[in-house]
Amino acid sequence: MLKNIAVLVSGGGTNLQALIDAEQRGELGSGKIVTVIASKPGVYALERAERAGIEAFALPRKDYPDAAAYSAALAEALTERKIDLIVLAGFLTILDKVIYDKFENRIINVHPALIPSFAGKGYYGLAVHEAALKKGVKISGATVHFVTPECDGGPIILQKAVEVREDDTPESLQRRIMEEAEWKILPEAVRLFCEDRLTLKDDKVYIGE
Repeated sequence: MLKNIAVLVSGGGTNLQALIDAEQRGELGSGKIVTVIASKPGVYALERAERAGIEAFALPRKDYPDAAAYSAALAEALTERKIDLIVLAGFLTILDKVIYDKFENRIINVHPALIPSFAGKGYYGLAVHEAALKKGVKISGATVHFVTPECDGGPIILQKAVEVREDDTPESLQRRIMEEAEWKILPEAVRLFCEDRLTLKDDKVYIGE
């Protein structure tokens, strides 16, 4: 059964592109990206979506007085489009519980570290990789997880480790984690969801055959 996917973005959309490429290769199972929504206008992710023939528009956070009002408008847009799965792909806007309640266990996010390491409030973008290098870890990676009101605290779906090299900068580590982990496990997690192979029990995710 076809599952409608919405991808929420705030920037360039590299993870969105990985999903678009995976869909074009037939790797999202019964999933279809039907809309891309940005939290601000003019971001390159919108252009990526339009180039792929996907509906794309901005729902600017600045147009709403608070997270609750913004989340209500976003929930309405997603409901109108009969969205089955929401993917946060570099979406940096805080959402209200109205979204989590309405789309419980139907929102996933990719985080550029091995949760619980370098996760939670303030850990996004290059800050994650700066913290990893400062700590001197030998392994980092990426995590795809279900989204809950607790920042980066939802049940883990997939993780992939990536070696940290001695000469790494935050930028080089970020790029390698995207290429070797994020762009692989995000489409895979979407496929597993769309094939109804993910089961949540006691806050853990089990992958079925």
